[in-house]
Amino acid sequence: MKIGFIGLGNMGAPMAANLAAAGHAVAGFDTVADAPDGVIQAGSAAEAASGADVVITMLPNGAILRAVADELIPAMQKGAVFVDCSTVEVDAARAVAAQAAAAELGWLDAPVSGGVGGAASGTLTFMVGGEPAAFETVSPLFDIMGQKAVLCGPAGNGQAAKICNNMILGVTMIATCEAFALADKLGLSRQSMFDVVSTSSGYSWSMNAYCPAPGIGPKSPADNGYMPGFAAELMVKDLGLAQAAAEAANADTPMGAAALDLYRQFVEHEDGRGRDFSAMLPRFESRDRST
Repeated sequence: MKIGFIGLGNMGAPMAANLAAAGHAVAGFDTVADAPDGVIQAGSAAEAASGADVVITMLPNGAILRAVADELIPAMQKGAVFVDCSTVEVDAARAVAAQAAAAELGWLDAPVSGGVGGAASGTLTFMVGGEPAAFETVSPLFDIMGQKAVLCGPAGNGQAAKICNNMILGVTMIATCEAFALADKLGLSRQSMFDVVSTSSGYSWSMNAYCPAPGIGPKSPADNGYMPGFAAELMVKDLGLAQAAAEAANADTPMGAAALDLYRQFVEHEDGRGRDFSAMLPRFESRDRST
């Protein structure tokens, strides 16, 4: 396929490179970064999109998505598919989906899980909202960039799935870090803690695949000084999106709200900015009930 890829940051660059390595003609554009090896450098987002069968965006937020969509959609050929892999508000995804439909384009909101490592290794999970026909067209590309793509329903449902997933992730990582800090104070070794919890009812992705304790379990950002990974400020963003959606839907999400408050405190008033979201463990290590 001929593919336009807009947003060549830590996630977008390896995704675009994997598509090019698989034999697709990929033209890329970013306002800051250069195109990675194998990807043709376009002079603008519209140039990258011109004549493309599929245009993929990986952008920081919904406001930027809306602005980029205003440039991309008039440049895209009818029948092409617009795939947004950013994590944005459900309302933003649905608004751009309507704009794409009016221009006779397909649309998929397809946020990802798996982080920078998953983008590089082609093992992302895509949570997708949109029409089945567009999903069928893009599925071969999802197979290159990831290990799984799930069509979750109409436009916006991919974003809904992503924010629900990451609300669980934020809450469970905090609980995992709290439990390790408590185990330390109770004299239970971290290895014993991992050996028990990872094979019993406390099992979770945060414990088993992304353990926040250095030297325990599979290699994770904890083994690299808590370099992200998945940055704590991105968790603040995703938990904020979840709370905005919960307010709009009149859903009671007290644990999600508490996790947002803790991560916001960590990033804005402590030392969390620029660290992996699992760096909540050293935060709890240094605190007691009076702090």
